[in-house]
Amino acid sequence: MVGCNHDTWNLTPRIWFETEGHGAGFTGARLDGAEGFAPQSGMNEHGLAFSRLAAATPESGSVTSGKKQILKPTTFLKDVLHRCKTVEEVKTYIDEYDHSTFIEDVFIYIDSSGNYLIVEPYSTTLGYDSTYVLANFCPSQVSDFSKIKQERYIKGKAFLQNKLDTSLSFCKALSDTMHVCRAKIGDGTLLTSIWNLNEGNIHLYFYHDYKHEVSFNLKEELSKGNHIIDVLTLFPTNLEFTKLAEFKTPLNSPAIDSFLKISLLFFSAMALYFTISYLRTRKRSNYAKIKLAMIPLSIIMAYYMFALGTNINIYYFPAPYKHYKLSLLDMAAYTPFLILLLIIPLINMNRKVLKEKTWGFISKGLFTMNNITYLVLIVLFTYWGLYNIFN
Repeated sequence: MVGCNHDTWNLTPRIWFETEGHGAGFTGARLDGAEGFAPQSGMNEHGLAFSRLAAATPESGSVTSGKKQILKPTTFLKDVLHRCKTVEEVKTYIDEYDHSTFIEDVFIYIDSSGNYLIVEPYSTTLGYDSTYVLANFCPSQVSDFSKIKQERYIKGKAFLQNKLDTSLSFCKALSDTMHVCRAKIGDGTLLTSIWNLNEGNIHLYFYHDYKHEVSFNLKEELSKGNHIIDVLTLFPTNLEFTKLAEFKTPLNSPAIDSFLKISLLFFSAMALYFTISYLRTRKRSNYAKIKLAMIPLSIIMAYYMFALGTNINIYYFPAPYKHYKLSLLDMAAYTPFLILLLIIPLINMNRKVLKEKTWGFISKGLFTMNNITYLVLIVLFTYWGLYNIFN
């Protein structure tokens, strides 16, 4: 029995079945262009299953020269199940490739004997424990598993110490114990899949609701040919998921994504413009120090626009956001508070600049445009809960 919790903010969960090679079923939620949906977990007709977890890049390791390159990651992951029957076969197949392509992933493959294979960016390791729990880390990088702080892993290990069973009810309870439901907007585990490797049964639970279950038999589904099913059509309306779907971020709103990209370009240009303008007019222009101050502020804003557009975690985790490793992003997380603190002085200075006619037309217009953009961003920061430091 293999249980997989898929924690993601993608809104398009799918289950699909492919008959080529060793027929297999997959679950996933991220569309990868022409390659289709990227599989997050799956099982083939020989009882070989896998699950994929995000993990920090290993601090050590290297690629052996002469390895084949993985040109299509999504297709590669599906091919593993279409080609292999056991974890030993998986190891032989994957070791032919430079799997550091998946530099921020760790995979676990399990076959019907109960043996498993851990695939990290720079290593593959077979295991034979009767029970095994894996979360978002590379096992080879852990010297003392008792010091792991990931709550879901701690709960899973504790659950298995009290009792061991292979019934569906037990596996469902374990999945429930390890599921994620974050306090901010109730997001977390989008899809739970439990795979019975001996009988070929698949059990799905949607958006950490373990009261409603949908089951499939792999052999029966493969007899219908290749097909894909929208998981949303299988379950009743889930109010927590509706809240997630209505929460707008660059991930699900093209308008917001475009605004952040335009803002990134705008603030980058402003850093350059105010640098040139300050150097040219600093001796004969009033409020020259304002132009000087706009240079670092524009650089900070440009970086934060980039962070908002590339790090989706910021929108869902508590504010101010803290990265798993201390980084520049931890300091940039205070940018919304900086803009909120400066907005009144900036607007007041904007009024003086316009009234006293001390700057040129372009400088006035760009300074005003900066402040309008700050006001729009303050509204968005408030909507995203980036000021809710007590959540």
